[in-house]
Amino acid sequence: MSDVTLFAQVKDPENRPNPYPLYAKLRDTPVSHQDDGTQDGIWVASTHAAISSLLHDPRISSETLPAADRPRTGNPFIDWVVKPIRDRITDTHRPFIFRDPPDHDTLRAAVMHEFTRERVRGLRGRADTLVEDILAKHCNARDIDIVSDLAYPLPVTVICELLGVPADDEPKFHDWATQLATALEPDTLTDDALRAENSRTFDAISDYMSGLIAQKRKAPKDDMLSGLAAGKAPGVPAMGTYDLIATSILMLVAGHETTVNLITNGMLALLRNPHELQRLRDDPARAPRLIEELLRYDPPVQFRNRTTLAEIGIAGTTIPKGVSVVLLLASGNRDPAAFSDPERFDPDRSDNRHLGFGGSLHYCVGAPLARFEAEAALVALARRLNNPRLIADPPPYRPGSALRGPKHLRLSIDGLTG
Repeated sequence: MSDVTLFAQVKDPENRPNPYPLYAKLRDTPVSHQDDGTQDGIWVASTHAAISSLLHDPRISSETLPAADRPRTGNPFIDWVVKPIRDRITDTHRPFIFRDPPDHDTLRAAVMHEFTRERVRGLRGRADTLVEDILAKHCNARDIDIVSDLAYPLPVTVICELLGVPADDEPKFHDWATQLATALEPDTLTDDALRAENSRTFDAISDYMSGLIAQKRKAPKDDMLSGLAAGKAPGVPAMGTYDLIATSILMLVAGHETTVNLITNGMLALLRNPHELQRLRDDPARAPRLIEELLRYDPPVQFRNRTTLAEIGIAGTTIPKGVSVVLLLASGNRDPAAFSDPERFDPDRSDNRHLGFGGSLHYCVGAPLARFEAEAALVALARRLNNPRLIADPPPYRPGSALRGPKHLRLSIDGLTG
């Protein structure tokens, strides 16, 4: 019998710096029924084989968000007229990672049509320039915070340029993205205050995006939001305004928060493995392999939630219909049945079938962006930071257990070279 408190321990902030020993215990029972404080509990898939199977199982649904329920204001018109309308719109126009086929497939196809090679190639070069511009501001520094000084400003600038958000509005998106990322955490469902704040944030960014979309339709430019608003993907219906708002919010949050963690977790791994930091400094061409190993070794998304549409027999147990399932991606990435010496950070490993970007229908749309942004950041940091040392190890972590990464990663340096 497995310990039914293991997943609760994963969510405990005390274990945020290193949840991996808990994942190893969970893998003793590939699919376990865990106590999460709710009546039905939660089922956790922790081995690579079980997670991969469930990712491809049509009996698993991504429609996991609870019904919208904005907080009441005390104003009768807003509470009895505006609130029900906005709640209904939210429920019927979720971001596509929270939708099943056929709606998911239609919305995803429209997004993928806008991820042209030319656009991605241009952003790749832009990321290199942005990193150099950001580091130039710290040329005389003797300490640097990788999170606030680089890992946050880089992806928010890239995603805003991709979508076509005016540069002057970028600071708003940092706070919005940070707040909305908490919606992926399991305990959000039972935290009324957090759900209320997320509702207010969602309405604020929705109102902003509605106005920006109207501008793009009147005067389109060469950006992703203009392309989605024009709706010219072959064989794909044009998005309505509400789906376009939800999609643009998803792109902002997913394209920002996860990349912050990938860069920061990556730099932490390199500092703890200084020979790999030196190898990257000497040979930047190693970067693509290193990024893939980071996505396995310490991924920015540790787990995702699903709901069962039917009973599922798997790994010697039966998951009931209508229950919550956690796909513990980071645990699957350390599964010794799938990877040799999985606890070792090894960019030279072969057959790296990691789950860092999920899989199947919901494989991360923004994977190319995350890869080249992390590559640009880590190569520049390896090359330019002179004698970097961690000020605190482990560093302080952000509260989230699903999207996991340091809140700060402060380093002492002897200056920047180059």
